[in-house]
Amino acid sequence: ESMGATDLNPNRLTVAKSTAKNFINTIPYSKIGIISFAGNSYIEKRLTDNKAELITTIDSIKLTKYGGTDLYEAVSASLNLLDQEEEKALILLSDGQININSVEEIIENARESGTMVHTIGIGTSEGGETSYGISKLDEDTLKSLAHNTNGEYFNVGNEEQMNQAFNKIAPLTRKIGAESLAFIMIILTII
Repeated sequence: ESMGATDLNPNRLTVAKSTAKNFINTIPYSKIGIISFAGNSYIEKRLTDNKAELITTIDSIKLTKYGGTDLYEAVSASLNLLDQEEEKALILLSDGQININSVEEIIENARESGTMVHTIGIGTSEGGETSYGISKLDEDTLKSLAHNTNGEYFNVGNEEQMNQAFNKIAPLTRKIGAESLAFIMIILTII
């Protein structure tokens, strides 16, 4: 529900979906999976290089009334999808308000699997209106997760900044495979 906050116009989820679709349309060959999460994680799309299917999947993601931000389960599901892949990267879009499990466990699992985690903190420090009150961005968790997995953290407060973050992530992720431009990414969108 926090992704319905209005500190990004018209709301966080709409901006996240729009920029994720732009990113998918502009990257070279890549296998991408999509997982949405709140209190639970849902594999919306397993790894594929079919951009049309990925766009349709992103369009179908809706806000839910389920509470919580279970980053642990979302990252665990992503790591399972990437288990057999050699080049692994994860892009985590979240307001970062982790309230289930600890960031230390998430970092340990990502590091053990050799997965670089880039995090995008969506929202403003002032927060935005939701159906339950104000939702503020919790950057500390997202910064820690990215830093401790050799990823990068990006704070975005509008659609332009979100597009810039995705554009900066693509070349960073390609560094995983020295010889190949192909890279593996999971886009997590919180609902």
